[in-house]
Amino acid sequence: MRPPGRDYDLTVWGATGYTGRLVAEALAAHAPAGFRWAIGGRDSMRLDGLLDELADARTPPSGTFVGDALDDASMRALATSSRVILTTVGPYARYGTPLVRACAEMGTHYADLTAELGWMRSNVDAFHDVASSSGARIVHASGFDSVPSDLGTWLVQQEALARHGEPCTTVVHAVGAMSGGVSGGTIHSGLGMADQAARDPAFRQALRDPNLLAPGGTPANDPVGPVKPTRLPNVEGWTAPFVMAVANGKVVRRTRHLLGEPWGDVTYVERLTQPTWARAATISSMTAMAGLALGTSLGRAIAHRILPSQGQGPSERTRTRGFFRTRLIGRSAGHEPIVVDTGADLDPGYGATALMLAAMGLTLALEEGSPDGGVLTPAVAGGEAYRARLNDMGVKLRVAH
Repeated sequence: MRPPGRDYDLTVWGATGYTGRLVAEALAAHAPAGFRWAIGGRDSMRLDGLLDELADARTPPSGTFVGDALDDASMRALATSSRVILTTVGPYARYGTPLVRACAEMGTHYADLTAELGWMRSNVDAFHDVASSSGARIVHASGFDSVPSDLGTWLVQQEALARHGEPCTTVVHAVGAMSGGVSGGTIHSGLGMADQAARDPAFRQALRDPNLLAPGGTPANDPVGPVKPTRLPNVEGWTAPFVMAVANGKVVRRTRHLLGEPWGDVTYVERLTQPTWARAATISSMTAMAGLALGTSLGRAIAHRILPSQGQGPSERTRTRGFFRTRLIGRSAGHEPIVVDTGADLDPGYGATALMLAAMGLTLALEEGSPDGGVLTPAVAGGEAYRARLNDMGVKLRVAH
């Protein structure tokens, strides 16, 4: 399974961080017998401690890698030691580029949890052709952002083509009930994007382009919907803006582009659902106020000071009592809607996200999914093999009949 010179099938980089530890635990519980994997980070003592903690797991890690995320030589050594690298070390725009470069050049598969759109686009420009040549699958957004949106839309269209012989022209993603906490790493990645948008008018304009991650794609018009509460066809209750819709929609557009645009001029809409107008209005107002606050230097400074710091996250009780449910509805003229439900009985941002990244790592390491390299999306890189593995591990994406 491992090419000559590669010590491991997979390495979790950042394994002693909050999210990295969850990914390592998921791999230890779900990796097949004989799977040889490692944990990596910058602190050898903490890595050895985690190695001891996981020693009695079903498939424990068998080694460690100590390195520096900002050192090119260190990241090249990491990339050449393993067939797949999973990384939770963010903000990725600050710490991630040396590792992406090394993986793209060395033909090492890679997956992360980023939703940092500017950084993702820079990797498309700098590394897609390099990774295509080396065979490396570079897969961003392999967590709650943006697996339900991306793989769910892909599944809607696969079902539409099989059932009707033509794709859906509209896909509405209704993000429903969820419960869970937010970690400091996610917060600071978002604040980093807010800082960049404040400094760079070109970046603010780029965020409005549905094809930001699909350069050269056909024109697109994916509305984020109004700030005020609104109703949508085939969606119960009221809808409000969803904070991650901008990023998720762009990942969906990249999937469409990489597949050769077989879905035509499909419109993708993602909104948060609420049972009453009042609840939707509250979320709409909070979203608008947060946007205004983060648009000022004072608001961002206050957010950096009062919000959780990197390395912090929700308690185990919050994670295990968390859950999420979403529904994608695909429609085309003359046909009944295609409905796909997604969900997990873990909090979306950490418990379920750790399973999503671990499942992507196993899919890549076992050479399932697409054989093609490049800067890909979860749906393109993993396809049906990834969906099946997610379902087995407890993250459900299923066609509703």
